[in-house]
Amino acid sequence: MLDLRRLILLRDLAEHGTVTAVAELHRVTASAVSQQLKQLESETGVRLLDRDGRSVRLTAAGHALAADTEPVLAALERARARLGALAGHAAGPFHLACFTSALAPLAAPLCQALERDHPGLRVHITEAEPETSLPLLRHRRADLALVYRYGNLATPDPAGVATRVLLHDPLYAVLPAGHPAADGPAATPVPLTALAGTPWVTAAEGTACREAVLQACRAAGFSPQVRHTCTDFAAMLALAAAGGQVALVPRLALTGLPPALRARPLADPAPARTIEVAVRQGGADEPAVAACLAALDGLARTESARPEPCRTDSRTV
Repeated sequence: MLDLRRLILLRDLAEHGTVTAVAELHRVTASAVSQQLKQLESETGVRLLDRDGRSVRLTAAGHALAADTEPVLAALERARARLGALAGHAAGPFHLACFTSALAPLAAPLCQALERDHPGLRVHITEAEPETSLPLLRHRRADLALVYRYGNLATPDPAGVATRVLLHDPLYAVLPAGHPAADGPAATPVPLTALAGTPWVTAAEGTACREAVLQACRAAGFSPQVRHTCTDFAAMLALAAAGGQVALVPRLALTGLPPALRARPLADPAPARTIEVAVRQGGADEPAVAACLAALDGLARTESARPEPCRTDSRTV
């Protein structure tokens, strides 16, 4: 019988490439990972790794076994979900990983709804961007993750995880009240090129938000003049209001828009992101997960029906 924990280490080595990365992921030493992989080779009787000094590469057999691990894990999730369904109710601790701008509009009311409808369920929230929350989910340190993907970036589907779209979250142009593009009816779409000559506030380098904005600007034929960078959308709005810069901000994050700023929809092709919920493959029917998914569907409908930012008073957006 093959040891499941060792199979997971092999799968993670196939994905992350180094023993050190796998060790950091599992919070153990690299030596411990190497020993476990050697034991897995002994269990299979097949050479799974090519070792060259301190580096390792998976053999063809190693890649095949790593690929076969995901269906095994999904089958175990389905078995666990069936056992949980026999209990008939959602109870116990439940860990949700959620990105920053969804904490207030989705995660907070989700906690309230679950505590009201499922008093035996204890929700624990971890603030995490998708690059962090998806590994937490795959390694059972989270039971569900709220994530996002930008439509103009080629973001692959995460392995071992099933996702579904909750809502579409378009990016809005946020600009000073005196900017020429802020003139006219509030709902009039603004072409991205109208912002080319104004300094920008963008997300930090290496983030998906930054890459999505840069890609949209390049597609429109210009590179933005970046004055400030930060990772928090509220801080981004404050900087733009203080210095007269422009920014692209997702609709979900357009709360507390300063009076000095205006939010305008973007003309097509407009960048947008999808807000998605991710679960481990095979685990969607587990009672606590199913209860959370049902509540999120309702919250997503409410959020989608919220008035457009450009149609509301700028002080209460």
